[in-house]
Amino acid sequence: MFKQIMGAAIALTMMTGCAVVCDKEAPAKAPAKAAVKAPAKAAVKAPAKAAVKAPALENPQSWTMVIVPDIQTYIKQIENQGILDMMLAWIVRRRAEMNIQQVLFTGDLVYYNATGRVVKQDGRIYGGRMTDLVCDEQWKATSRILKRLDGEVPYILCTGNHDYGRRSAENRITGFNAHFPSDRNPLTRRQLVECGPNSFGIRTMENSAYEFTAPHPDNRKFLVITLQFAPTDADLAWAKSVADNPRFANHIGIVLTHSYIYGNGKRIEKENYALSKQGGNPGEGIFQKLVKPAKNIRLVVCGHVCKPDSWPHAVGFSMDKNASGKSVAQLVFNTQAIGGGFSGSGGDGWLRLLEFMPDGKTVKARTFSPYFYRSPSTRHLAWKTDAANCFSFVIEK
Repeated sequence: MFKQIMGAAIALTMMTGCAVVCDKEAPAKAPAKAAVKAPAKAAVKAPAKAAVKAPALENPQSWTMVIVPDIQTYIKQIENQGILDMMLAWIVRRRAEMNIQQVLFTGDLVYYNATGRVVKQDGRIYGGRMTDLVCDEQWKATSRILKRLDGEVPYILCTGNHDYGRRSAENRITGFNAHFPSDRNPLTRRQLVECGPNSFGIRTMENSAYEFTAPHPDNRKFLVITLQFAPTDADLAWAKSVADNPRFANHIGIVLTHSYIYGNGKRIEKENYALSKQGGNPGEGIFQKLVKPAKNIRLVVCGHVCKPDSWPHAVGFSMDKNASGKSVAQLVFNTQAIGGGFSGSGGDGWLRLLEFMPDGKTVKARTFSPYFYRSPSTRHLAWKTDAANCFSFVIEK
């Protein structure tokens, strides 16, 4: 019994001790220190991008001539046609603030004039390059899109190698005349001076001449002569007779033709198209037989030459003297293969803007894309500012 009592007492003592230990207050902890925050760093802002300026006249008394490069790659792929439409919509919308007096198209208005093969359903490439439209479908698309300019601004077209034959200048058959008669745009019709005979003896807009007067204070009179692709000697003789007309002796003459110079500024001396082999003149022939002997021609505008995504092959400029010792500016602008080559975007929306300054001699050339400018995310791409795309030249009186 004694052992039992002692065992119970020891157990009780152990339990009490345990209880005491458990009931003791834990040692007081030091008060937690307030977290010390590092001084906030000033937010580092990325340097602000310079605002991209919208096109504007450098001088409010200037006026603008717009050059639209070869449009064939916009036309042949349906998804590219909207870019061309945007370009022309920009011209119409800005015609007052930019004082746009004339729009020149450098030819190749379609990709295939009369090819009969339909692109495969999977959209695979035909003949090395994509095409969605065949036969007259391309001419209808061109006509529909250019309708945006009718009654809004005068525009002058020339024909290119792709506008003839089945695919590229195998013959002189073209859908151009069916869609672009002389009375199509009343504003251009008012400027029309004469239609020359084409290779079938029919007077059409393929070879044609136009007259317009620059707005005040420039007030100069301009004569624009457009020539079909690879013009024949007869075409050039007709054009020279127009340029030599005493009525235009004091006009500033401009020749609009598809193929004339390369991007390096040298005139094209030989081409291997069927029409070229049948007597069609290259750029050098046009210069020697028309531009050089004419006293009033001061500017030649063309397209045609290009290489995929190569600006040096898309643009070019040179000056030469004519027989009277006057300088003739010669300009090529053809961006159709910029933006993915011949099956790309069609040319990324590039336009050449020529601002004719009020001094009556200086012309400032700039290269602008309303396609890139439309979105803030691509607006910084909307201007080409290198020397080949932003320059000035003088047209002598």
